[in-house]
Amino acid sequence: MSARSAPISPATFRFFRQLSRNNSKEWMDANRDRYRSDVVEAFRALLAALAPAALKLQPDFDTSGRTGNNFSRINRDIRFARDKTPYRPQMYLTFPDPAAADEGRTQLYVGISGEAVTAGFRTYAMGSAKKSRLTQVVQPRVTSHPQWLVRQKKRLGRRYESYWYTTEKGEWTKHTGWPVESTEWKKLQGWVVRRKFSARPRVPRSWLRLIAYSAMFTRFFCSWLRRTGSPDLRRNAFSIGWCRPAAVG
Repeated sequence: MSARSAPISPATFRFFRQLSRNNSKEWMDANRDRYRSDVVEAFRALLAALAPAALKLQPDFDTSGRTGNNFSRINRDIRFARDKTPYRPQMYLTFPDPAAADEGRTQLYVGISGEAVTAGFRTYAMGSAKKSRLTQVVQPRVTSHPQWLVRQKKRLGRRYESYWYTTEKGEWTKHTGWPVESTEWKKLQGWVVRRKFSARPRVPRSWLRLIAYSAMFTRFFCSWLRRTGSPDLRRNAFSIGWCRPAAVG
């Protein structure tokens, strides 16, 4: 895929930059056609471009193009938010793990804003922390292999950004870095590992490379599969050659 035929164009970044400066219903109503052509249609084209690679990894990935599943919502729920602006000046294309339970969410994703493109892996606990997959499955396995995350940090820390979340006084709190201590995992509610690209002066020439750059398609992903991945996802990763047998165990 050439840069000229890439589904995300400078118009997409321009829309998000202008939305960030003019975040109001009046501005959005006046630019609704731009939103449909430069964002909605562009993200659907990006989904079509990346879906074959994702489906090779996991045929059960939902690639139907539904908002809330493959696409984030641009409208912000301001009822309980401190930020009362009506729209989010960025959107995400996501491929959620179909085996994730209701108490958790694990995704590969591509995020587009006015200033950057991000591609990576993220996992969140949903609902009760005690019932989440992070607490019941991931935490014990990470705790029993304390050097695993230390190795990932050493190997990938310069290339990939890592940050994680806890809930403190009822609010999500962001922590930068790699959660390598067992005490951190006992309270961890979300974790993101990503690669970040500047939207200027240019984005990656091939949008398909975003998946290759994503942490979920690196050795980190293979190591993560060994610790927490569903059997089908692990089997498919090996069968299509994304991971070597030694990497997935």
